[in-house]
Amino acid sequence: MVDVAADTRTRIIEATRSRLLADGYAGLSTRKVAEEAGVPLSQLHYHFGSKGALIIALFTEENSRLLERQTRMYAEDRPLWQRYEQACDFLEDDLDSGYVRVLQEMLAAGWSNPELGDVVRDLLTRWYVLLAEVAREAERRFGSLGPFTPEEIATLVANAFIGSEALLLLGFERPVMPIRSALRRIGVIIREREEGADPSVGQQAPPRARADGPVVAG
Repeated sequence: MVDVAADTRTRIIEATRSRLLADGYAGLSTRKVAEEAGVPLSQLHYHFGSKGALIIALFTEENSRLLERQTRMYAEDRPLWQRYEQACDFLEDDLDSGYVRVLQEMLAAGWSNPELGDVVRDLLTRWYVLLAEVAREAERRFGSLGPFTPEEIATLVANAFIGSEALLLLGFERPVMPIRSALRRIGVIIREREEGADPSVGQQAPPRARADGPVVAG
């Protein structure tokens, strides 16, 4: 039996995604979303209440799905450099699917909308936490991360991707800014470190103090 309410909600979310990619957050109209979803405007307000709640629902759903994908990938039993290369491949998938555009629209909207800003910060923090755990794995296996804590490594890597995504959406690429190849070069460094590591080194890595404050603090 079809769950009519769930089906209506799904159609509205899909229409929101389509209109956001076409019109941007500033131009997003709940009336246009309702028209594209084929539902009365009253149904949109019944399920979501407001434009802000609607866009939060969309971002939460997409972010949760992709974070789960990334978590499964980094938990796989294969070299870390291969998992990092897979993350670079996922970037291409996320550009093609429109997720990167959704993320960047949410980031920009969050600058002037505290409610959206809180949601974006909370959801992105989960990515930083995941990457910090991956960095701790690298420290355990390969030894010191140099002057960096795992949280700082996570911050550098995550911000490299978020900034690169914004610039790719603007059309930056070779020869001015070889973004994609630069991101993949990090995988080359990880591979060199991983394949040249002494297995006993990781056990001797000195403990590090955790960074104070939120993981995403600048």
